[in-house]
Amino acid sequence: EARRQRRLLLVVVCVALLLDNMLYMVIVPIIPDYIAAMRGGGHSAGPSAPAGGNGSGGGNRSILPARYPPASGSNEDVQIGVLFASKAMLQLLVNPLSGTLIDRVGYEAPLLAGLAVLFLSTATFAFAENYATLFAARSLQGLGSAFADTAGIALIADRYAEEPARSRALGTALACISFGSLAAPPFGGVLYEFAGKRVPFLVLACVCLLDGLLLLVLAPPGGTGARANMPVGTPIHRLMIDPYIAVVAGALATCNIPLAFLEPTIANWMKDSMGASEWEVGLTWLPAFFPHVLGVYVTVQLAAAYPHLQWFYGALGMAIIGASSCLVPACRNFGQVIIPLCGICFGIALVDTALLPTLAFLVDVRHVSVYGSVYAIADISYCVAYALGPIVAGQIVHTMGFAQLNLGMGLANVLYAPVLLFLKNVCQMKPSHSERNILLEEGPKGLYDTIKMEERKG
Repeated sequence: EARRQRRLLLVVVCVALLLDNMLYMVIVPIIPDYIAAMRGGGHSAGPSAPAGGNGSGGGNRSILPARYPPASGSNEDVQIGVLFASKAMLQLLVNPLSGTLIDRVGYEAPLLAGLAVLFLSTATFAFAENYATLFAARSLQGLGSAFADTAGIALIADRYAEEPARSRALGTALACISFGSLAAPPFGGVLYEFAGKRVPFLVLACVCLLDGLLLLVLAPPGGTGARANMPVGTPIHRLMIDPYIAVVAGALATCNIPLAFLEPTIANWMKDSMGASEWEVGLTWLPAFFPHVLGVYVTVQLAAAYPHLQWFYGALGMAIIGASSCLVPACRNFGQVIIPLCGICFGIALVDTALLPTLAFLVDVRHVSVYGSVYAIADISYCVAYALGPIVAGQIVHTMGFAQLNLGMGLANVLYAPVLLFLKNVCQMKPSHSERNILLEEGPKGLYDTIKMEERKG
């Protein structure tokens, strides 16, 4: 029964992550026309159309658009860029607080609260009539994600405490994240085209409500008192200065920068450099879902057979991301550009699937086995990339060029890959050994620590 319950909780978390990422991306084909309609205009530079293009609010819109609108410098594009970035920005600010709260109250209640906020955000999107309401709904989604995503991943790490079950469960969650991000634009585009602007959001809101009800049945807030047996977690500021956790967080942020920065810029580049059509621009990222899932599967299988090489899988993934980023500007047609983009997503799958379980293991052996704060740090790493992408990427392309942007991102990943050698001996750590090291390195904090340190020296 306990095994069945944890599987159902895994389903709840996966649906929550799927919904969050679908809501994150479902507005891509909708927002430009949405904003134009609010202004009373019939013309909009759609998310896959260049500035000044002939896209319209009518039936000429691609249902598989680019994932972000291009940054053309117009006021509308700036508004759209800020709207896309607002979710990650608020999530970045709230994550330190949500991680600490999750460590104090447990995982289920914050997950339920996050789902409730996501439901409210989705409903607000459905009935928004002005830009301020859209911005509030997007920011509200960031607040819900800071609780739902962090609590969900931490709950998986807590319920699947043994390997390789933990890596498999986290890999399943990552596959749902990928599917949500890549399936949302066509999902939103089709429903928006044939059923109206509110229908995509109402569908997601209903699924979110059902997911919350299932969680309420599985883990009611006043139920068995899971928090009673939960130890006090290590404060997030202490986790942030742990060198091993810092290395992992840096890798997670660096490996996601190419994806976050290419999303708002590659559509314009494809149109300018290779004359890509609307359907080609719209399908740019869709094939990348399959190598991402393949990367998750391969890493889970390798981690089960050779768990001591998790650092190597991450380093290999960063090397693949770096090489693929450098190849993007050399592509001359749609078929060619698909290959490096698939390489980037495959590499990200290697890094994420290898390093997310490593975070939980580091907390197990070096700190207290409570995972809210450490996965809040992981979420912060992602948000750094995705908060900067929609705003900064276009300006970098404008001032330095698309090729230089990709070469810089590729070089950053290649140079960071050897840093993961620092994690080489992590799998050999034992809880008692790491506790002794922490006491000796940080010095005694009180009478208890002083006595313990003297005992160990003796």
